[in-house]
Parts: sequence; structure tokens; C-alpha cells
Amino acid sequence: MADHEHIPHPTPRQYVQIAVLLAVLTAVEVGLFYLEEGVEQIGTSITAPALIVLAFIKFAIVVGYYMHIRYEKPLVSRFFATGFIAALVLYAAVILAMLFSSNIL
Repeated sequence: MADHEHIPHPTPRQYVQIAVLLAVLTAVEVGLFYLEEGVEQIGTSITAPALIVLAFIKFAIVVGYYMHIRYEKPLVSRFFATGFIAALVLYAAVILAMLFSSNIL
């Protein structure tokens, strides 16, 4: 039987730190939502891309720490990452189809 490197799970203190980080990121998201009106007056809105990036970061943190994916075998992580990438591609395809069908572009 092969030896597998064991990565220790986060301590309760680290879980609290992660929760605080997630709360701060959520506060930034809420702030961006309320500041969108002022940003649009300047010219271009960065709100949507910023919210997407923040959502991806929060998703990675939750999956990596709370769902313990980073402590699983690499094969499990690859399956999860493949599904996530496939979902992103599908989401992008649907958004593009909606944009082209409504003649927004």
C-alpha cells in the first residue's frame, strides 16, 4: 500500500478565520451592488465582472475548506474541477445565446 501525504484539516480557529474572510467578501459584494449606480455614472460598470470574480473566490474557499475537497485524493478534485469548468462553459454558452437572440451585441 502506497503512503499518501496527509494534509491536516483546519483547526476550529482556522474555520472561524475562513468564515470571517467569507463574511468580508460578502460585504464587499453587497457594497459593490449598492455602489453600482455611482460607478455607472462614471462610465463603465465593473460591478458584474467583480461580482463574478468574488463569487468564484468564495466558491473555491467553501469547496476547498468546508467541503474538504483539498484533502481528498487528486482524482476526486479533478472530477469536481471538471464539473465546475463544464458548468462555467454551459453558463457562458447560455448567456451568449441569450445575448445573440435578443440582438444586444
